[in-house]
Amino acid sequence: MSGVEDTSATEIAAVLERVGARLQLLRTHRRLTLADVAKVTGISKSTMSRLETGQRRPTLGLLLALSHAYQVGLDDLVAAPEEGDPRIRLKPGRVKGRTVIPLTGQPDGAQAWKIVVPAGKVDPQPRAHDGHEWIYVLSGHLHLVVGDQDWVLGPGEVAEFSTQVPHWFGSTGEEPSEILSIFSRPGERMTVRT
Repeated sequence: MSGVEDTSATEIAAVLERVGARLQLLRTHRRLTLADVAKVTGISKSTMSRLETGQRRPTLGLLLALSHAYQVGLDDLVAAPEEGDPRIRLKPGRVKGRTVIPLTGQPDGAQAWKIVVPAGKVDPQPRAHDGHEWIYVLSGHLHLVVGDQDWVLGPGEVAEFSTQVPHWFGSTGEEPSEILSIFSRPGERMTVRT
């Protein structure tokens, strides 16, 4: 059994050694300074600097605060190795009454989700934020509002838009719909080839 324990301890040490670089990558990718992160998390700039350079090991409390600040899961934050059956790693969540299934496992770069929008009429409440989004309708019909445009998309239809324009999507009221959503942060763009 000691061989398994040694391997496990070695893997854990390797993951912990990479956390600092990962924290720095997340922070710089989001264009945040150490002061910005300190303000949001309450973690001092010097502690953040030591974490990022590997001079300090992260505690669970520090990682939880950073996970919340960067809006990534704890596993993604530390890049913990996956355990168990890879076919059942998708972790659906609920956001605004919708079922959201993450399809990407990396906290940086483009994010992809499968979203199930339940039936039922909801008043649109457009909002804007930095980034770019692509929506592909798998089934059902989706009500999409982007700026002053108002569409109903059906299966196989795609919409692409800047999320800096106020936007909203939801049910047409008659049936649930399933969509694929790909979101990229500012400065990231897909290359479309036809």
